[in-house]
Amino acid sequence: MTQAFTKYHGLGNDFILIDNRASDTPLLTPEEAVQWCDRHFGIGADGVIFALPGQNGTDYTMRIFNADGSEPEMCGNGIRCMARFIADLETIERGNARPAYNVHTLAGTMVLKMEEDGQVTVDMGQPWLLAAEIPTTLAAPDQQVVRQPLEVAGKTWEVTCVSMGNPHCITFVDDVAAVPLEAIGPQFEHHAVFPKRTNTEFIQVVQRNYLKMRVWERGAGITLACGTGACASVVAGVLNDLCDRRATVELPGGCLLIEWSAVDGHLYMTGPAQQVFVGRV
Repeated sequence: MTQAFTKYHGLGNDFILIDNRASDTPLLTPEEAVQWCDRHFGIGADGVIFALPGQNGTDYTMRIFNADGSEPEMCGNGIRCMARFIADLETIERGNARPAYNVHTLAGTMVLKMEEDGQVTVDMGQPWLLAAEIPTTLAAPDQQVVRQPLEVAGKTWEVTCVSMGNPHCITFVDDVAAVPLEAIGPQFEHHAVFPKRTNTEFIQVVQRNYLKMRVWERGAGITLACGTGACASVVAGVLNDLCDRRATVELPGGCLLIEWSAVDGHLYMTGPAQQVFVGRV
C-alpha cells in the first residue's frame, strides 16, 4: 500500500502533509513519522501533519508528529501549511477554496484566514502566562514568569515564559547570531523546571517593532522558523517593555508579522506557506 503526501514549508520550517479526512486516526504511527522525517533515509521534514475530520463544529482537525515522534499541541508554521494544503485540496475537488477555516488542535480552535496575496493569517488565541499553564516551576503556579533567572550551561539567563498552547522560554540577547544554539538548546529543552520540556527562543531587539529570533524547538531541534515561538516572543517583549504589540519577527527562514491585540488579547500571525512537492511512499 502506498501513501500520498505533499511537502510544504513555512519560512523553511518544513512539513509532510497527509490527507487524513477519511479517518479520525492518523494514518502513520509516531515511529513511521520519524522515518519519514529523516533527511537522509526518508522524505525529510520537521514534522508530519495530518488533516483529519473536524470536531465540535470545526472544519478540520490538525494532528502533528514531530521529527522525534513526539506530538506537540500546536505549530504556528505548521498550521499555515495545513491551511494552504486544505485550500489546495478544496480547489482541486470543488474548483475553489473557502476564505477561512476553523481548525481543531490540541491547543484549541484556530481560525485561519487566506489572504489575497497568498499569505495566511492565524488567530492564535490568547497567550497563557501563569506558571502552571506553561508549565514551569520557575514561579508559583498562579504567578507570571517574567525576567526570572535560570541557570543553563554554567550561565544565568533571564527568561520569560509563555504558552501558546505549547511551552516557550524566551530570553533576550545582544546578538542572536552569537548564541551557541546547538549546544545549549537541548539543555533548555530538557531543564528540570519544564516538566513537559520547552521550546526556547533567543531574541535580539533591533527596534521596538522589529525582532530577530533563533529557536530551538522541542522535539525538532534547530529550525528555520517557529510561528508559536514568534508569537510568544512578542508577548515576552511586551511584558518586558522591549517591543510594541505589533512587530515583525525575523527568523532565519524569513519574517512573520505578529500582533498582540489590545482589543481582544488574541495574537494574530501572518506569514507565507508554500508547496514544495507531492509524492507517494
